[in-house]
Amino acid sequence: MDPEDAGTPVEGASPAAEGHQTTASLQATSPPQAAMPDRPERGILARAWSLIAVPLGAIVLSLLVGAIVMIVSEALVTGRFEVGLPFEAYRSLVEGAVGSGNALVSTVVQATPLVLAGLAVGICFKAGLFNIGAQGQFLMGALTAGAVGASMAHSGPALAVPVALIAAALAGAAYGAIPGFLKAYTGAHEVVTTIMLNYIAIFTIAYLVTGPLRARGASFARTADVGDAALPIIIGRDGHIGLLIALVAVPIAYWLLWRTTVGFEIRTVGANPEAARYAGMRPRRLVVMVMTLGGLLAGLAGAGEILGRAGFMPAALSTNVGFDAITVALLGRAHPVGILLSGLLFGAMRAGANQMQIVAGVPAEMIDVLQGVILLFLAANIIVRRVFRLRAARIPVAEIQTVTRSYGEQASR
Repeated sequence: MDPEDAGTPVEGASPAAEGHQTTASLQATSPPQAAMPDRPERGILARAWSLIAVPLGAIVLSLLVGAIVMIVSEALVTGRFEVGLPFEAYRSLVEGAVGSGNALVSTVVQATPLVLAGLAVGICFKAGLFNIGAQGQFLMGALTAGAVGASMAHSGPALAVPVALIAAALAGAAYGAIPGFLKAYTGAHEVVTTIMLNYIAIFTIAYLVTGPLRARGASFARTADVGDAALPIIIGRDGHIGLLIALVAVPIAYWLLWRTTVGFEIRTVGANPEAARYAGMRPRRLVVMVMTLGGLLAGLAGAGEILGRAGFMPAALSTNVGFDAITVALLGRAHPVGILLSGLLFGAMRAGANQMQIVAGVPAEMIDVLQGVILLFLAANIIVRRVFRLRAARIPVAEIQTVTRSYGEQASR
């Protein structure tokens, strides 16, 4: 059929057919209509606000809840409503965190393990994995750093420090690879396996430090001093070189996630494992790799605590860095820069807790309350959006979905 005959009705054709032909001819001969302009892209500030609005709202609401708890607690104890108590408590908290040079150094030191462990959790979030085992990986890194450091206490810092750090990182990586392998090749849910491995780490440390690794003549169960393996102090009284390790880890994590093929595959697997598999990616290999990388970072965080602060490994390390890292990663939206900022915030809260207790008489445990409330509001972010009348984020945040998605939905993957 010639192009010229495209609009000519076929003889004997039905009226409906003629109508279709006429419509086709009009579409063929009429000039193309201008496409509707796309909706303009939102500016950088709008995109940034959509990412930080909920975390900021969660922080504000947690401070309000903390203030209510302080007022009510004071009323129950003394019978008086001290409305000004929260202001005094928060003022002393800020003063203890950033009120002097030593306070600033203490804040950064407190933030260092939180940033490293937060990166460990955040990278796993990007792959759609909930690495609740950062605490166990942190502890295994700390144990290895303490044991290796004690054995190389007189080997010279140039040799002892890097060997102890590498050993701790490898121990954390190996401990993270276990749940990664089980997830990839047996389907075992990473939340279940990492919780069990956390307990295994706790009791393994208790056995080894009270037994084979216990320092001779020590008044309590601990390893020998790390000696030459202690991290060098680079700023203030206790600002060790681990600060630089955390600062370097942040841009490396960003580069890995957004500037490499591996990072693209990690984010794709986290968003849609089936689509990633269809595109030729290997989700199993990536799951093992990501959990191993998370364990490595958590192990380094543990090494910093022992080699940079304690100087030995106790039988019971009284810190919850691995668990706090979950809140840090969520508050930072699993973005390396966000994790750095949220780690500094939590480090400031930890550093100023004693000042708050001394000046305002508010127990340092209030910091744990604030962190718990922040986590609550992050997980149930609809509350924050309703209170502050925030729009739902247009940018999908897979790492938040990883936490809020039900166990059954994750297991079915």
